[in-house]
Amino acid sequence: MAEEKVIRFGILGYASIARRLARAIIMTPSCSVYAVASRSVEKAKAFASSNNLPPEAKTYGSYEQLLDDPCVDAIYIPLPTSLHLEWALKAAHKKKHILVEKPPALCVEDLDTIIEACNNNGVQFMDGTMWMHHPRTPKMKAFLQNPDLFGDLKLMHSTFTYAGSGKFFEEDIRVKPDLDALGALGDIGWYCIRAILWANDYEMPQIVIAHPRPVLNEGGVITSCGATLSWQDGRVANFHCSFHSPMTMDLSFLGSKGTLCLYDFVIPYEENTASFLSSTNTKYEEMNSAWGPKSSEHIVTTEFPQETLMVEEFARLVKRIQDAEGKPDSLWPSISRKTQIVLNAVKASIQEGLVSVAL
Repeated sequence: MAEEKVIRFGILGYASIARRLARAIIMTPSCSVYAVASRSVEKAKAFASSNNLPPEAKTYGSYEQLLDDPCVDAIYIPLPTSLHLEWALKAAHKKKHILVEKPPALCVEDLDTIIEACNNNGVQFMDGTMWMHHPRTPKMKAFLQNPDLFGDLKLMHSTFTYAGSGKFFEEDIRVKPDLDALGALGDIGWYCIRAILWANDYEMPQIVIAHPRPVLNEGGVITSCGATLSWQDGRVANFHCSFHSPMTMDLSFLGSKGTLCLYDFVIPYEENTASFLSSTNTKYEEMNSAWGPKSSEHIVTTEFPQETLMVEEFARLVKRIQDAEGKPDSLWPSISRKTQIVLNAVKASIQEGLVSVAL
């Protein structure tokens, strides 16, 4: 029996999220961290050592050297958003499959350029929205699509916040206009928007309008904002993202018959167990003294954390291309593009004085 091919990853940069993905790649039987690159070989070696990379993992002192290595199958890009376009294009032209941190680009036009390069070079593209790959996610979708239990989707609300420190607001790349100009909207609002689109089977809203009083720093980077999305049939969604509030990852959906909610939708409280609450046909009991029935808790277990499952899915798509010389899967790029369109519409609404933006 032929030995299963291992997808060899190269990691560009040593951002904090890269530590988590390096671990995920190591935990994925079909993948390996083949190489890591930084602006200096010393930093690359330090990353390899501190993250328990295999001793045979190569370390490069430039991103170009890693891309030139013919043994690298796929690239993980955790670089600042402003660098995604440059290095994604270089990776695609070197025939490297691309897993990139979100947001994948600063604007839709840049993302279209990346996706076109991936398609032209026959390489897979996927953004790093990890919760999409948790087994809890399809379980929730099954409830939302149940006409007897949930009914028709009416209202959605999503929140992702965390409190940055004084050092964060002074030094972190996510508040620097030349590195991550989308700020909180790109870093954490991306998850909120993706969740809303996911619940709607990626049907785009008709109107997007930002909420009053967004917070921007001196460099014009958004550090707190929200928006309302609306559909022609009356569906409405609200989201809020902020670097100024305690950690919150809430998600709730209201249907004509039921509700679904959870409080850890981006990163579950525990790696191997996650849950969500659902209720159907709730109402007051006699004398309005109570109401019910009580919400049901649905617990979902998983052998591997969600980032490992994401890497596993990405590797599966890469192998399919390699084994059958097929075309890249178009689902994940299309989902990224729709999320990017809504995100940039929110930014446009903020920049233009909280106007309604039609999609």
